[in-house]
Amino acid sequence: MTGSLTVAVVLAAGSGTRFVGSTHKLLSVAQGRPVYHWAIESAIEASIGPVVVVTGKTPLPLDFALSDEAQASITKWGLPHSINNPNWSTGMASSVHCAIEFAASLGAQAVVIGLADQPCVPPSAWQRVASSTSPLAVATYDTKRGNPVKLHAEMWSHLPTTGDEGARNLLRSHHQLVSEVSCTGSAIDIDTIEDLEQASKLIVESRRSV
Repeated sequence: MTGSLTVAVVLAAGSGTRFVGSTHKLLSVAQGRPVYHWAIESAIEASIGPVVVVTGKTPLPLDFALSDEAQASITKWGLPHSINNPNWSTGMASSVHCAIEFAASLGAQAVVIGLADQPCVPPSAWQRVASSTSPLAVATYDTKRGNPVKLHAEMWSHLPTTGDEGARNLLRSHHQLVSEVSCTGSAIDIDTIEDLEQASKLIVESRRSV
């Protein structure tokens, strides 16, 4: 795969220690499905390119039932790839680099990165961010920056190699190259039981957004 290929990345390697539920936050249930199902399905359904899920300590089965739109995307791009990051505990930067290495192996020119604990980011947000022609692009929700984030290949070498910031520092240090992309939905992430309850109310609404 070469040319203008874009890879959709879902980061799912965090420990989720702030979440005090009976299970890992990604396995907690929102609207009848584990949180990570919603996030991965949105990335697949957006059909912007191959999807890779970066995991860590907690295994995340990817053989769950998908929407018809997601199934159509799999027909085009193939099943999601799963990569285990053995250095997940060092922070998000290591997971981003796992994804970048995978994207580079496909000859991709860009990655669009989202988080598995953000179930209310709809497919349209992935699509809008992916369509940006800027070297760096970030989704905004009511003018507030969130995810996903697009990184063109020319920016990959500027990413931090350690720590828990992922692309955030890159967006600050190269602010003149950043395009903010207004999106519908919500970038709420699941850190607490209260977040889970709020996200459960927003999921259906977010998927009605266009």
